[in-house]
Amino acid sequence: MKWRRSGIEEELEKFEDLEKLKELEQLQELDKKLDEEFEEELKVLEDAELEEEELEKGGTGVEEGGGEEEESVELELKEEEKLEEELEVELEEFEGELEELKEELEKEEKLEETELEEEELDEQELEELEKLKEFEELE
Repeated sequence: MKWRRSGIEEELEKFEDLEKLKELEQLQELDKKLDEEFEEELKVLEDAELEEEELEKGGTGVEEGGGEEEESVELELKEEEKLEEELEVELEEFEGELEELKEELEKEEKLEETELEEEELDEQELEELEKLKEFEELE
């Protein structure tokens, strides 16, 4: 009877470990996606900064009829700055979400560790009770 119970408990533990492993893999995939999005947004920001620098260097040298082009360049710069600010806000949000996920993962790992320790203690208690029963039966 004891061997059957421990076999069932082992299978249950394997199943629970498998579920937690799947959750961990999902969190890791989400972390990877967030990292990729972060890299893409960072690249967009860097490209926007390079374009802004290029426009600042060569965009104001038009003598005649340059008023419209100058306004166009200024509008583009303002739009790029606005886009850059929006991307920075999104980046901060993603970093916050990533940090929350990491904290949640740590909590789950600690909880799992605590549960395993409790299960070990329960098993020890059961073994001690069985030994006590056997001892009492022998007396």
